Amino acid sequence: MTMEIDDIKAVYFVGAGGIGMSAIARYFIHRGMVVAGYDKTRTELTKQLEREGMMIHYEENVDEIPQACRDSSSCLVVYTPAIPAEHRELQYFRANGFEMQKRAQVLGTLTRTHKGLCVAGTHGKTSTSTMCAHIMHQSHLGCNAFLGGISKNYDSNYILSDKSDYVVIEADEFDRSFHWLSPWMTVITSTDPDHLDIYGTKEAYLESFRHYTELIQPGGALIIHTDLEMQADVQQGVNTYTYSREQGDFHAENIVIDKGEITFDFISPIKSVIGVKLGQPIPINIENGVAAMAMAQLCGCTADELKYGMETYHGVKRRFDFKIRTPKHVLLSDYAHHPKEILQCAKSLRELYPDRKLTVIFQPHLYTRTRDFYQDFAHALSHFDEVILTEIYPAREKPIPGITSQLIYDNLEQGVERLIIDKDSVLELAKKRDFDVLTILGAGDLDNAVPAIAKIIKEKDERSPQD
Repeated sequence: MTMEIDDIKAVYFVGAGGIGMSAIARYFIHRGMVVAGYDKTRTELTKQLEREGMMIHYEENVDEIPQACRDSSSCLVVYTPAIPAEHRELQYFRANGFEMQKRAQVLGTLTRTHKGLCVAGTHGKTSTSTMCAHIMHQSHLGCNAFLGGISKNYDSNYILSDKSDYVVIEADEFDRSFHWLSPWMTVITSTDPDHLDIYGTKEAYLESFRHYTELIQPGGALIIHTDLEMQADVQQGVNTYTYSREQGDFHAENIVIDKGEITFDFISPIKSVIGVKLGQPIPINIENGVAAMAMAQLCGCTADELKYGMETYHGVKRRFDFKIRTPKHVLLSDYAHHPKEILQCAKSLRELYPDRKLTVIFQPHLYTRTRDFYQDFAHALSHFDEVILTEIYPAREKPIPGITSQLIYDNLEQGVERLIIDKDSVLELAKKRDFDVLTILGAGDLDNAVPAIAKIIKEKDERSPQD
């Protein structure tokens, strides 16, 4: 970073409402700087940022840039790769010599001035990093945190400490962003190929993770899942540990899933912790919890702090996020948008509800991802009893001829009930049908319909005769 933190008087965000961008915005707001930006859509998150003091506009218009953000010697511009290069505000900043950094570059600076506790992986990184941040924050160590989801404990994706030297960061592999980081410690949860529109091949994707392990600082640690294809290549002085649900240096034993509660023993080469209780009792959180506790324990958290942190962890919005849990109906929202994530979601639900009908409404995310993995999507979704597909959410992409949700539909396994509907028809379907366990799945905008679906289900419960 050529511009020193102390030289910055204003920060302008192009793509202000992204979950990761907003956490950095909050950091600079807290430091008392002028913070402004552009986003395409006004959301609950951008409204909250405005309430916290950020100036945001929603029209691509150079004239809307505040005067305080027009001095290239004192304004840092932070942008997301999702914004197209021809964006007029980006062009203005480039033409006028502003220092422009991706979100990951700013986070990289923070990992060089703090002890960075980073969590990387195709999936699991948001839950694991948020869990670790909660454990650290309520411990004697404290932490700062820049998270990829909204923590239910703090109703924020940002945790601040004026005293702690630790910063928890979700290390995003998209666009090789995590190569800007210098982790003190890192967890790698998974390396199932994704973002092949960026990487091209599985081999290039795995190589990107190998290079990431080279960036861990000597004296730090790599905590890597036992079941990964990638090769790690750490510097001398970096300790390497393995973990998973059932094996590795860190793992779980004596797992009990009963009456909506999950307990297990955390087995560790440092000190095992007996009788850990999950505050968010979901089977996949056993493994995520093992990784989070491993990193927190290596930093110096005590056994009591680990237990308390796990028991009081409430989860992340849109990550296995229960909206209704009654004997008659279960509704949850989950951000899963990769085949392995969907498979884990289905298996966790099957462990929790072995005798109930599992229905999923899935909105595929990206044409390229659908093209590359439609068979894997179909296999994972086939672990549900009923699959309802909507049209693909394009995000940053233009349509690809022949790539539609029909590809997934046609490859679902025999015996699975199936349906394709328009996203706009989801509420009508919810009114007509009486679902048992319903999951709204995907990283697109279908989640916006979840509050209305929950209202419909609750009204049905109120009208139905009590048992």
